[in-house]
Amino acid sequence: MSIAAPAQQAGIGDIAAPAQNDPSGAPQSPAPNTSPADSNGSAQPHAVPVPGLGPQTAALIPEETSQVLVASAANENSVTGELSVYRFEDKQWKKLKTFDFHNGSNGWLKDRREGDETTPIGVFTLSDAGGDLPDPGAKLPYSHDPGLSASASVAYGERYDRVFDYVVAIDYNRVPGKPPTDRTRPMGWDKGGGIWLHLDHGSATHGCVTLKEKDLRWLLRNLDPDAHPRIAMGPDAELRK
Repeated sequence: MSIAAPAQQAGIGDIAAPAQNDPSGAPQSPAPNTSPADSNGSAQPHAVPVPGLGPQTAALIPEETSQVLVASAANENSVTGELSVYRFEDKQWKKLKTFDFHNGSNGWLKDRREGDETTPIGVFTLSDAGGDLPDPGAKLPYSHDPGLSASASVAYGERYDRVFDYVVAIDYNRVPGKPPTDRTRPMGWDKGGGIWLHLDHGSATHGCVTLKEKDLRWLLRNLDPDAHPRIAMGPDAELRK
């Protein structure tokens, strides 16, 4: 699938989907007993650091994780980068694939806000997938939602209604175990949400990370919930801290 760069519409959410608008018009309060998805709590850090990650970032990868995506950009203003896929086997991390990606039009930010069109920096779980098209053989729980084509049209214009054919939810300010379109934001509405891996449209995004269709389909077929997958994402200098 080849999709030309759209004229993006600003001011209507990170993925600009109708489901991302707060129905009450008021900020959500943090849900009880929830924490940002890049917090491991008391989990034991992985004994072997993932290549490209510094000690602080590597410590956020727990021992139970055997699949890690590293999405690295040149600097905080970058809107492109490379995503490398690692699997832990034979007591070492093996790089399986490297993909090109686009990210938010205003680069990367730790303390991002709703609508600022930045992509969050951090380490996040990958728990749920879905898309406008039927399940292509995903190992993660997959929510088939034909309404996503309408959401894509709102986000990028009618010519780009296929960019949500397949998505993987990045567990930034969301509740794992829910469909990618779930509205709940444990850290509050102002922190933004709806940060996904979805199909590339040839330009920067509202905050999501985008991949070519063949690359995203490969991820869907290989990301395994039993491997407790994580994504570490941000500028290279941040990831190496």
